[in-house]
Amino acid sequence: MRTLALVPGGIGDQIQFFPTLDDLKRSYPNAEIDVIVEPRAKGAYRVSRSVNEVLTFDFRDRNGLADFGNLLGTIRDREYDAAIAVGRGWSIGLLLWMSGIPIRVGYQANAGKWFFSNTVPLKTEQYAAYMYHDLLQGFGITSPCPQAELSLPKQDIDWAEGEQKRLEISDSGYILLDGGSSQLTQSKGIDNIYPVQKWQQIIEDIQQKQPDLPIVMLQVPEDTEWISAMRESNPQLKVTAPRDLGKSAAIIAGANLMLCTDGAPMHLAIAVGTYTIALFGPTEAKKLLPPADQYIGIQSPTRWIADIKPEEVLEQIWRG
Repeated sequence: MRTLALVPGGIGDQIQFFPTLDDLKRSYPNAEIDVIVEPRAKGAYRVSRSVNEVLTFDFRDRNGLADFGNLLGTIRDREYDAAIAVGRGWSIGLLLWMSGIPIRVGYQANAGKWFFSNTVPLKTEQYAAYMYHDLLQGFGITSPCPQAELSLPKQDIDWAEGEQKRLEISDSGYILLDGGSSQLTQSKGIDNIYPVQKWQQIIEDIQQKQPDLPIVMLQVPEDTEWISAMRESNPQLKVTAPRDLGKSAAIIAGANLMLCTDGAPMHLAIAVGTYTIALFGPTEAKKLLPPADQYIGIQSPTRWIADIKPEEVLEQIWRG
């Protein structure tokens, strides 16, 4: 069975969709699964275990008829047997209907639901990975949603081991800190960056109580100013800058604790099983963290992330 999944969104959305892809592959071991994702999210599939090929299409762009015509031609040429659509716009349903794919699965709340052969209820109040996994009901798959799992290339694991030696943290363990900056948060003004001075209060308390436990900041290109500000007041902080998602996942997997805001590194931490404390402003923790004791979400009472008190974070860090 050749299957196509259309999955708009960023890297975090893709990682949350991994359990759906993995369960579909378990149910149909010989299936070839392709995905169509936005260019910014293509790197997520470096660590996927179930996808055959990754195609790109910018769902957020103002696509014209020619753009959809080209995409339709690509889909038709591949002669898929089934398709899953995460997006809820009518154009995606129409596109799949015009493609001639016999099995087309989408949500009942989709604006173009009549274009789908099989629809399932949309339950937005649950953890997002569970919401995506509900789509498999359109294939008759009713098993519980599994934990997200990553397939890390050996070269990325080797890189992480070498990076731990470079940072002199291989034996002591370490806390990993992600500041939450990204191109999307900056371009859309999303309140996702916790103030530097509050991070510093948290770090100072950790260093006083655990002076031998290194704190490592995870750097992406958009984090340059944040990294500089953090190190200005605390030069002891270490920095790691993985070049791709696989290396990020590997260095996160080795951490004792992940301190972060809502973003791709948080979803990677969940997928590799690292104990995680995540700070949330306007986004809802219960929709982005699985219900498990090792993943703790601290929700701002005002929905402004800066209003989370450092004492609240420290209480969760030392609660055990």
